[in-house]
Amino acid sequence: MAKIIGGVTTSHIPAIANAMANGLEETPYWKPFFDGYPPVRDWLNEQKPDVIILFYNDHGLEFFIDKKPTFAMGVADEYYNSDEGWGIPTIPPVTGESELSWHIANSLVEDGFDMTICQEMKVDHGLTVPLNLMWPGHNYGHVKVIPVCINCEQHPMPQPKRTLALGQAIGRAVESFDDDLKVVVFGTGGMSHQLDGERAGFINRAFDIECLDKLVSDPESLTKYSNYDLVELGGAQAVELNMLIAMRGALLGEVTELHRNYHAPISNTGSGLMLLENK
Repeated sequence: MAKIIGGVTTSHIPAIANAMANGLEETPYWKPFFDGYPPVRDWLNEQKPDVIILFYNDHGLEFFIDKKPTFAMGVADEYYNSDEGWGIPTIPPVTGESELSWHIANSLVEDGFDMTICQEMKVDHGLTVPLNLMWPGHNYGHVKVIPVCINCEQHPMPQPKRTLALGQAIGRAVESFDDDLKVVVFGTGGMSHQLDGERAGFINRAFDIECLDKLVSDPESLTKYSNYDLVELGGAQAVELNMLIAMRGALLGEVTELHRNYHAPISNTGSGLMLLENK
């Protein structure tokens, strides 16, 4: 039987990829951010997960604002990255896990989630940056990836209560899969941040820390927020917290926090790294 052994929250901003490509990890600006990752990398290398289920949002590479599914997931054997216009290097293909992907897709539809199921899709920095952060040098080829894309760009967007429920449904689907697989779930994205408008550069550290605390101890409490609350409290792009909430939902029960690093600002974003072990 497949088992979710833990979850990771991480930023996915494209500036991270540029910093890694240019060897800037030890510079004063980036060092406090990158110093948080070795414990998570060590845990992943020790646990050797077979599959990563990765919640992210597409920023226009595969889904533009004219066609924006609420929830989409890949069921392919391979996923390709492409030039997004950020100046970051295009990464090698990502290996999929089609058998478990199809099982999850069928289970989600039976569970009342109308998924957009993609047998072919390009994956952008929302997925590629976290993989390269965890396995630098594009050394992620040994692990299979199931991308789950949540709309965080075009209103109407799913609310936190719905993304938590999606994560829970995925957690149940994994547990009902017969093959003996070790699965880790990634919830990616910025915490508080606003990239444009009158509040450009806005970061709410206190709210970010509260959210990290609640992800550990009381994820249901985060469903009291609407997306408009997230925008007010954390800036226009803080709706990316929905990926972190979905990750926590997939862990189903109680968790143990093994590691945390919060740093801001990184590219005008609050960045929360957390490693949770599933009890």
